Amino acid sequence: MISKIDKNSVRQRRHARVRKHISGTAETPRLNVYRSLNHIYVQIIDDTKGVTLASASTMEKAIKEKIADMTKTEAAKVVGGAVAERAKEKGIETVVFDRGGYLYTGRVKAVADGAREAGLKF
Repeated sequence: MISKIDKNSVRQRRHARVRKHISGTAETPRLNVYRSLNHIYVQIIDDTKGVTLASASTMEKAIKEKIADMTKTEAAKVVGGAVAERAKEKGIETVVFDRGGYLYTGRVKAVADGAREAGLKF
């Protein structure tokens, strides 16, 4: 019998491989993306202290009202812009982009584009 490939475990292995080389510091924290079927979650993390400095997701009430009639890709761009604004309020200008093992296309790319348009540098 043919067994089906678990795409999430493949993604997690890919993410672990990339995380060996990518780490966020206080000067350049890590912008992490998690993508579920319906929502997208973004965090800016300082790995040296192990703290989340800023975050945004499509689950938040303020963002949920903005994206009511948007596609998931357009919503991801809004979330990227929101997390960038919150980071700039805390004095964060530059981040390291962690795509979470996902391919850099679609919603993951939209998050990065939204953050760049809001002023974050990668």
